Amino acid sequence: MQKTIVAVTTVLLGAPLAWAETPEWQGEVELGLLITTGNTEETNVNSRLAFQQEIVRWRNSGEFSSLYSEADGATSAEKYRAFLESDFKFNDRQYWFLRGAYEDDRFSGYDFESSITTGYGHRVWQGGERSFLDLSAGAGYRYNRFDEPDENGHRKENESIARLAGQFDYELSETALFRQKLSSEIGLEDGNTISESETSLQATVVDSLSMKVSYRVKHLSDPPAASERTDTETALTLLYGF
Repeated sequence: MQKTIVAVTTVLLGAPLAWAETPEWQGEVELGLLITTGNTEETNVNSRLAFQQEIVRWRNSGEFSSLYSEADGATSAEKYRAFLESDFKFNDRQYWFLRGAYEDDRFSGYDFESSITTGYGHRVWQGGERSFLDLSAGAGYRYNRFDEPDENGHRKENESIARLAGQFDYELSETALFRQKLSSEIGLEDGNTISESETSLQATVVDSLSMKVSYRVKHLSDPPAASERTDTETALTLLYGF
């Protein structure tokens, strides 16, 4: 399985030679930091790097993010997430996607979670440069590893999955943007469904610098033992676009 992940990741990075066709990339860097001292000493740091490249036939994108929290000297949250995606565009609205995702959450009950999916996407609505609705559907494979063996002594969770996803962006004004992302990966064998929602609002402070508030929810229908079904994150961050 590890060889498969490496092979598909190589495809994501190198299959479309378009990744290197032009240096015209767009991206954003995001950082949130909160430190409190006194009766309670707490540190919260979350960061994110996202990038995208648009050329004639291809759209390439990726994202890397991390979250770390510490209270009174003890780590209370530590999470790392990444995905890479290449879209082959049939026209301005329809595309075929290939996506790889990885997550390492120290407190989730998983050692790591990973998935590879491919399928069809359609921009069903476009209302200006920054307002649109994308919907996609596809299938793939999930490979997760537990921190501890389950009741049957298994350390891994691997199965075919179906993926449904959507993204709605709406330009409230020249300086404000609302964004809603939804996704669901449904296990076709064991039936474990992982659903995620991210709602955000960002407003320009000056030039390429923005303030962003976001709320993220992740729900597992069948989580590892002693783990919660639902995990939430609320963040206030500064975002720099380039």
